[in-house]
Amino acid sequence: MEFMTGGRAEVRITPADVGKRVSVRRRTDAGEGQWAFTDAVGVLTSWNNGVLSITRRDGGTVRVEEASLVAAKVVPAQPARRRGPAADVRELTEVAARGWPAIETERLGGWLLRASGGFTRRANAALPLGDPGLPLDEALARTTRWYGERGLPARIVVTTGRPDTGEELDGELARRGWRTEAPTRVRTAALAPLADTGADTTPVRLTREPDAAWLGLYHRVGGPPGPEVHQVLTGGPSVWFATVTGADGAPEAIGRCVIDGRWAGFAAIEVAPELRRRGLATVVMAALAERALDEGASAAHLQVEADNDTAHALYDRLGFTDHHGYHYRLAPQGGAR
Repeated sequence: MEFMTGGRAEVRITPADVGKRVSVRRRTDAGEGQWAFTDAVGVLTSWNNGVLSITRRDGGTVRVEEASLVAAKVVPAQPARRRGPAADVRELTEVAARGWPAIETERLGGWLLRASGGFTRRANAALPLGDPGLPLDEALARTTRWYGERGLPARIVVTTGRPDTGEELDGELARRGWRTEAPTRVRTAALAPLADTGADTTPVRLTREPDAAWLGLYHRVGGPPGPEVHQVLTGGPSVWFATVTGADGAPEAIGRCVIDGRWAGFAAIEVAPELRRRGLATVVMAALAERALDEGASAAHLQVEADNDTAHALYDRLGFTDHHGYHYRLAPQGGAR
């Protein structure tokens, strides 16, 4: 890694480079008066109070003290692949969970219990990523009790449609009276062609935080948003919010994207009802895809409820294909059985 200009190492990044892919070298104390040097490459996601946050391609975050920088520069994003992505269910499930993080989590063996004050099923459902380490009946009792202590119904996510997913667990839950909710399809696409759809000149504003205009169009917020809404929406490795506004300042279309390594996860793609079928959803997704490409992503994913035919038609046109499915199982009234 070279940072030399005229024989001298230089720090050639500033807080204005937040959102760009950077390469940095920092000095660390190796003990006994010696110094060591470590390198990091990733997206500069923040620079606050003298601390840089860099998100690597694997989704991990490196925090770097500004005072420790020896050299740094902006580097080109890696070339985007144009073919569809390949991923197993476990990888994509974990990426999606990081992109919609719960406020409170607890491990139960290979299960991840998640709670966020009831804001969205996804952030308030147990996610099985392995064996719970207990007999199933005991694991279900523990799960139901955990959610009950938080005033929430117990839900479990069950993935379907691939050999390595949770169909056995699904059958066991069905036999115990856990009811099916919200069948959903997980869809993927290559990112570069999605960005290529952005020929429209409609201006799209990208921000790190959802402002009042964005929240005003987001259908999951029925009134003044509570703190759990902001925490979930802004959580994730590198989060962007897109807004198209009209001449009167009213929001016309919105979207959210979380960049996590090679993946760009899209959510909350919404258009004002009176402006639908005018291409605004495509404009928003293309703008977010361009930003994700700049940060080194190459693949897109999203989750859509199975009965949302309008959304599926849009994503079909944009090149998305089905990867796998999931649904929720809701505990029977009176607790687990």
